[in-house]
Amino acid sequence: MVQQYTKEMIREVFINMLNERPLDKITVKDIAKACNINRNTFYYHYTDIYALLSEIFQTELQRVIGEYNDTLSWEESFLLATKFALENQKAIYHIYNSMQREQLENYIYNVSGNVMIRYVEKVNDGISASLGDKKLIAFFYQCALTEMILHWIASGMKGDPNNIIRRIGQLFDGNIRLSLKRSADLNDIWQKSDMRFFSY
Repeated sequence: MVQQYTKEMIREVFINMLNERPLDKITVKDIAKACNINRNTFYYHYTDIYALLSEIFQTELQRVIGEYNDTLSWEESFLLATKFALENQKAIYHIYNSMQREQLENYIYNVSGNVMIRYVEKVNDGISASLGDKKLIAFFYQCALTEMILHWIASGMKGDPNNIIRRIGQLFDGNIRLSLKRSADLNDIWQKSDMRFFSY
């Protein structure tokens, strides 16, 4: 119980610091002092600051997986999934401009993928698109969302991503279902032509 409390305190202090200054300006000594613990206590839980950052991203990803609600649209699901990034924009910007950018990119990519794969599966209910096409559709949106968010971060996080995501949802409304239906139709055509081939 005490160890869990200490880890949560370290995490909270670290995120608060990231919202105030660049990652390379934060030391273990700074975190330990703010938490009123010694550095050995920090190292008991984490090998270094980068391990702490990695755990934060893993924890947030698990939260996204655990909180997914299949009654939501993909836009609502994505905004819920990126809640951590939206609430800690300065911290995310500082990570993006550090040597740990790859961890951030992987986090956004994995969050986007988790949301889209689940949403595509939900929409596919009763359509019977092929497994390969479902993966392809989810992958397409995963890449698009990831690049869009990374571009937003790189441009200084100007504008409200909530509005952008919702607008994309309005512009592309129904496209995922339509793509899945096309997959099912193409499969039917292929199977029929394949049967004709083997009937000779």
